[in-house]
Amino acid sequence: MSRRQLERGQALRGIMGPEGVEPLPEGGLDGLDDDCTILHIDMDAFFAGVERLEHPETRGKPIIVGGTGPRGVVSSADYIARSYGVHSAMPMVRALRLCPDAVVFPPDGAAYKRVSEAVMDILLSVTPEVEPVSLDEAFLDVSGARRRLGSPVRIAELIRSRVRDEQSLTCSVGAAATKFAAKLASTRCKPDGLLAVPTERVTAFLHPMPVGALSGVGDKTEQTLTRLGLRTVGDVARVSAATLRGEFGAALGERLAALARGRDERPVVPSSPDKSIGAEETFPRDVDDPATIRRELLRLAEKVARRMRGRGQVGRTVVVKLRRADFTTITRSRTLAEPTDVAHEINAAARELYAAAGLERVRLRLVGVRVEGLGPVSASHRQLSLEEPETGWREAEQAMDAVTRRFGAGAIRPAALAKREENDV
Repeated sequence: MSRRQLERGQALRGIMGPEGVEPLPEGGLDGLDDDCTILHIDMDAFFAGVERLEHPETRGKPIIVGGTGPRGVVSSADYIARSYGVHSAMPMVRALRLCPDAVVFPPDGAAYKRVSEAVMDILLSVTPEVEPVSLDEAFLDVSGARRRLGSPVRIAELIRSRVRDEQSLTCSVGAAATKFAAKLASTRCKPDGLLAVPTERVTAFLHPMPVGALSGVGDKTEQTLTRLGLRTVGDVARVSAATLRGEFGAALGERLAALARGRDERPVVPSSPDKSIGAEETFPRDVDDPATIRRELLRLAEKVARRMRGRGQVGRTVVVKLRRADFTTITRSRTLAEPTDVAHEINAAARELYAAAGLERVRLRLVGVRVEGLGPVSASHRQLSLEEPETGWREAEQAMDAVTRRFGAGAIRPAALAKREENDV
């Protein structure tokens, strides 16, 4: 994509057709995407995008993330910097020669992880069949979500819209019947694009690509393929599997033959179920004010509960982590009578644990809240007491979730978090 296209905000939204990529028809795909149930979600210039959110004054300027020392390298570059030829793993000195006006930020792992978790929560609200690959990409199998949310392309559009609305970031989505084709499709439509590749058109999509597009082909293998006169994926597909096995060994030869013909049997493998969900925060300065610490416990309880509801989980044991200024760490836990995903209940337990720890006038550098003993909310059967109303905190927090999904993080929050003091996080 050219710099002019970037400035105009143009993005590719299409489906692979007989003659190449075609725009998505306004009237729908009439089932053409029915078998495109594997999605590959790839955030666009993720690290640089998070830095721009943290530093809005950089709008319109090229951003590079990476080491700034004499031996520093580029970790990420936004698409403006890429239009100058900057790319990841490039020496920073060379990157700044190519793009001298770039704003450079050192990597902020905590910020990237925090935003990544929020994006993964969006994906998990679509389907539990999510396989994270890294902080900024994941595979989804949306077969089970189609009755609820619609066709694969419609689900992909929903994900892109929610990531944009809730995180103010963009992602590119490839949709296909295999992980291999879905990943190539997301790469083809970057940035901020969507490309579906139905099985009947996967050959037309793959065969013109260079052999380096095949998974597992590094520099040495690519040199060998080129020496054999095989320069495109289509060239490899026309060679027998036996020949490829003889040249590259059984495992790699068989894999190259299968991928070149559009075959990839790898399923989406969800990450193992969480045993706990937690959040913690390190204060910029050590804090000994109980009111400030209690507000931070509330903020963390809200975050943990929101993630639990997004993943359809409840838990019974609340754990508080308190790290003193001398790095001594104390944890306290309490098991609730009933499993919960309600921030009000998690926060109440966390406050009691903090008070019982006897650290209300001790300087703390870090606090954390975690819920353990997780299970699916569908398996939880909560018994209301005679005095307890049928609607209450859980319904209020679910309404807050709906507001957040529509208007973005921070659109609504407890009143106690609305006013902040100078030494708040």
